[in-house]
Amino acid sequence: MKSEFVLNKNLIYAIPTEKCNKESLIELLNDHKEIKFVSFVGIDLWGNDTDEKIPVDYFIDNIDDMLEFGIQTDGSSVNLAKIAILSDARVDLIPDKDSTWYVDYNYENIDTETNLPTGTLRIWSFLLHNGEYVDSRFVLKSSVEKVKKYLLKKIDNKDLLNLYNIDSINDVENIEVMLGTELEFWVRTPYDKIDVEELVLSQKLKEQYWKRTKGIVRTALEQTLQILDLYGLKPEMGHKEVGGVKTYISGGEKTDNHIVEQLEIDWKYNKILRTADSELLARIIIKEVFRLHGLEVSFNAKPIIGVAGSGEHCHFSFMLKLKNGKSINLLASTEEKTYLSKIGWGMLMGILKNYDLINPFVANTNDAFNRLKPGYEAPTHVVASIGNDFNGETRNRTVLVGLVKDKSNPLSTRLEVRSPNPKTNLFLATSVILAGMLDGIEYCLQKDLTNNQLEQEVCKNYESNAKYLSKEKIYREEHDIFDVYTNEERDKYFGKPPKTVYENIDNLKDTKILEKIIDKKIIEAHIDLSIKNWILDLKQRIIPENRKTILSYTKLKHFNRYDRCLWKKIYELKQQLAKDEDKKKSIISKIIIYAEQKDYKQVSDLQLEMDKKMEILNELYIQYKNNNI
Repeated sequence: MKSEFVLNKNLIYAIPTEKCNKESLIELLNDHKEIKFVSFVGIDLWGNDTDEKIPVDYFIDNIDDMLEFGIQTDGSSVNLAKIAILSDARVDLIPDKDSTWYVDYNYENIDTETNLPTGTLRIWSFLLHNGEYVDSRFVLKSSVEKVKKYLLKKIDNKDLLNLYNIDSINDVENIEVMLGTELEFWVRTPYDKIDVEELVLSQKLKEQYWKRTKGIVRTALEQTLQILDLYGLKPEMGHKEVGGVKTYISGGEKTDNHIVEQLEIDWKYNKILRTADSELLARIIIKEVFRLHGLEVSFNAKPIIGVAGSGEHCHFSFMLKLKNGKSINLLASTEEKTYLSKIGWGMLMGILKNYDLINPFVANTNDAFNRLKPGYEAPTHVVASIGNDFNGETRNRTVLVGLVKDKSNPLSTRLEVRSPNPKTNLFLATSVILAGMLDGIEYCLQKDLTNNQLEQEVCKNYESNAKYLSKEKIYREEHDIFDVYTNEERDKYFGKPPKTVYENIDNLKDTKILEKIIDKKIIEAHIDLSIKNWILDLKQRIIPENRKTILSYTKLKHFNRYDRCLWKKIYELKQQLAKDEDKKKSIISKIIIYAEQKDYKQVSDLQLEMDKKMEILNELYIQYKNNNI
């Protein structure tokens, strides 16, 4: 990519809200002939963004109708399960004129008239079906409005106004729900064979974490940060993460041609819907910039089994905006020797109590569950850390939720939820997190509860009585839960986590708490999509990959009894996994049969059995092969 394209001040990157109107758009498009297309961007219930190429001239000719009524599309081509069905598939994309639009540039298609990259104006939109909005963006927008409405109503009382030194509710301008994300991803040269053992060793030696980037990775990372800044995302930093190996050159080439590295990019927090939009935009930019440098980017939660996965930690805060320009963080406590305000405790307790309802929207793929396992700093259990003292912050990387704060800056107080990954549908996941928070806030704002009582409930011992949280759980831990507790103890004290997509989705039986701010048909559509994609992934990707691995494990020459013993175990596992008999089906065949019968409980149990036996098989064959000398 040529640097003059990246830094060209003549390019238009972001279109602010005040210019998302007919007159401003026509002027902009006439002044910038490099913008050749317009695309209406809706987000379906799986987190996919729509994209179509409408020529600018056609858009201008029909601009009144398009800005008012949007465009039509076939709903069966996007993921709106149980909503836009084949017999009722029409969906309209209605532009969101209250958002910041942006221009997406194709750096490989240079406009001959302007000698600039060809641009597409991308317009954030909502998906309208039968008069109702049914997309992920609208779900988040609606959820935020309901939470803000509730909080503004609750703050309109003497006790809370006095707590924040506010004379009257008339002094309050608004409440903003704020979100910041940390986006991790893997970068590699395409088609290279990955040496997992080398990656594991490098991770244990911490050879990559926060090290200096080099070569084309450095160039691509720097250009990505520059472009993100031009779009107004205000990146805070980009750096290497824990995963990766040293880049090297082979075959006399002058460029780096063996790259496997994990990176992270962070940008300034913003209003929650703007942050979700920005995260999607950032992923597009990152993939495009690195691709133009010959590198492949993966946002999968666990792209390489056996080494660190990629998370997308989410930081939440509520900001009270006053008409005099002052901002008040509603999480920060106004009392001495307390960790959080009552609203802050409510946010935390709501997540902890309702995480069984939240998790199905955070982790609803096999890939997500591959990451949420012990040993890689990914949260596996529902527990929080709030710090060892009132003024400090937690840096415990083994918990689900952490309190992040700076005693010199109360505005920085926030809750970090560590379970999402880059493929999580951030629009839906943050909506259900808000629903959980709202439930906790409703409990904590009861007049008879003090700040200290709420703290004691969060910090309760196992089997101690509690009014809101469960008696049979511990909710706070400041130590490494993988060092302090055994597997059995973690399940006992923090609750046994789901291990498959089905076990997770099966928790969505009573969704009344979520339905306070999310339509039930959206929840049902999410359940349907999650189950269908789980089964499809099992049948079309995981099982074929396992079959290929099993077939590749062939008998070698035996030199001793140990070789014969190892092969016998390997052969028996191969048979159990993939070999059918007249009256006995293999594990893989059973999974396929039960999937067709929609007996998902059996499929889930068999998937766990298959995964365990495949893990043992892989380990045995490594021993067997290494001993064949």
